[in-house]
Amino acid sequence: MAGRHLQPELEAELVEVAGLLADVAGMAAVRLFRSSQLTAENKADEGWDPVTEADRQSELAMRRVLAARRPTDGVHGEEFEPVTGSSGLTWVLDPIDGTRAFVSGIPVWGVLISVSDMNGPLYGVIDQPYIGERFEGGFGRAVMRGPYGRRSLSTRATHQIENAVLCTTFPEIGTDAEKRTFQSLSGQVLLTRYGLDCYSYGLLALGQIDLVVEAGMKPFDVHAPIAVVQAAGGIATDWAGGACHDGGRIIAAATEELHATAVGILAEGLA
Repeated sequence: MAGRHLQPELEAELVEVAGLLADVAGMAAVRLFRSSQLTAENKADEGWDPVTEADRQSELAMRRVLAARRPTDGVHGEEFEPVTGSSGLTWVLDPIDGTRAFVSGIPVWGVLISVSDMNGPLYGVIDQPYIGERFEGGFGRAVMRGPYGRRSLSTRATHQIENAVLCTTFPEIGTDAEKRTFQSLSGQVLLTRYGLDCYSYGLLALGQIDLVVEAGMKPFDVHAPIAVVQAAGGIATDWAGGACHDGGRIIAAATEELHATAVGILAEGLA
């Protein structure tokens, strides 16, 4: 199981705080999920990038916990200004990853929580509070807790591209060049599915799918998924095989062989 470690007492505290963050964020979000009172504003200059009161309330709830429990840590969230800390650790938060799914009543959105240092994520949580599934990865942990109990996370041993199940959020992924490149990869896999947002990374860690490929990502979109996928034995990089915790293009794969093949196809498509 891949991962970096801190002092055991600190790791235990960070895991506890991450759980509290998921609890309070989930409660804030679920109160408005599928509610007739829910409205969405557009924060994009072009196109539609929705934000709701649930996004804001969820992030504020997490920030209140952090101010009380980890006041010297930094905070980087999607909806509010970053906080610079002094501890060397930063909490990277996406209060509702998949707001389009949220406003559509589709339960594949999630709360993303990670604690990171200057080298990237150390521990992450992908939480889907409406269906009650929580994926955790890092500090030697790789587990999913849900309505039917606790399961260890482990990516499945898919090595051949023609046997792989691929997921991405948007069919119109990224730029025109990125879309064409993705379609080249999609044409070689067994099955491609769309629209799962962060939930697809949980499924990859659970051994249900094999590849997630996306573009135009931000750090708060990817930190928690990177930690969970890597803890489960998978690989998460940019499309060239480098670090991806700054966002941009991301590929997450179940095995090294599958990752290498997919990176080769993506590189050829962008050449």
